[in-house]
Amino acid sequence: MPAEPIRLLIVDDSATVRAVLRRYFEADPRFEVVGQAKDGQEALELLPELKPDVVTLDIEMPRLNGLETLPRLMKIRPTPVVMVSSLTTEGAEATLEALELGAVDFIPKPSSRLAPSEEVLDKVAAAAGARVRVARRVAPHDRKPSQSVSPAGTRWGSQVVVIGSSTGGPQALRSVVETLPADLRVPVIIVQHMPPGFTKTLAERLDSLSPIKILEATDGMKIEPGKVLLAPGDYHLELSRGDRIKLTQGPHECGVRPAINVTLESVTKLHGANVVCAILTGMGSDGTRGAELVRAAGGYVVAQDEATSTVYGMPRSVAEAGLTNEVRPISKISSAIVDQCRVLQRRSA
Repeated sequence: MPAEPIRLLIVDDSATVRAVLRRYFEADPRFEVVGQAKDGQEALELLPELKPDVVTLDIEMPRLNGLETLPRLMKIRPTPVVMVSSLTTEGAEATLEALELGAVDFIPKPSSRLAPSEEVLDKVAAAAGARVRVARRVAPHDRKPSQSVSPAGTRWGSQVVVIGSSTGGPQALRSVVETLPADLRVPVIIVQHMPPGFTKTLAERLDSLSPIKILEATDGMKIEPGKVLLAPGDYHLELSRGDRIKLTQGPHECGVRPAINVTLESVTKLHGANVVCAILTGMGSDGTRGAELVRAAGGYVVAQDEATSTVYGMPRSVAEAGLTNEVRPISKISSAIVDQCRVLQRRSA
């Protein structure tokens, strides 16, 4: 029997945007648009009757905006939500707040002249099958200046940590970075699938929650122990000789840029068995080729488990390929990383 169509509720202040989204989702046989709402209040009234599988939710709306609607929606009927976001600094901040409140993913706000891409349709389809998670609010971390970055001359034994994530990544990354120890003396690189403009805001939000410094990477920046660098949107992050960041706009890999595979390939060439890799929640298979290179070089790979993944795509691909040393819940990923770094440091002592 053919699969039942995904029941979609479109919530947006703009009649034009609602019409564009409806037209393109209805043209995809995977979806059935069961309703539309012009604001959050109307959406909440329709929710019990329509019982959608997924909701696209605008942020700026009258009466009840997206950020006000989201927690109420989760209380009335927990449902996967994809935010419809403007690609601005303000839009990025509001969108990341929505992800913290439980939204699964986000898509750019379409125009009447530009159709949603296949990637957008795939994101909403993937979100319909995602686990709904309401994140807890966390106060910014009171980091002491002495804990931010190790002195330039500190020996760190050539270990490098690479963390890759996609759908559900911002919540998962927060869980990892806020529990990394302040005295971690290993460089960390994060590759999160996210468009330009959003990664800088994500780095700033993660930095406020972490005991160690987190920055959006720039070209030529040197990796350092006790510092976390986040790949900027639309750039592959590679590591060149001298452990300096090289940002490139080469072809997309696995349909994305930045790609985890590209980062792992370059890091493994330089650091081999000293690479510690964590593949977190996300749709697709980016990270599998990179994990294969890490394991072939003698490095370590941990994947997030299915039960705690918002979308069990990337970690499933790595695990089913037999490339994991361990599979752990998100609450144990940080300790897995730290434990393996200690093993490598003892070996290099």
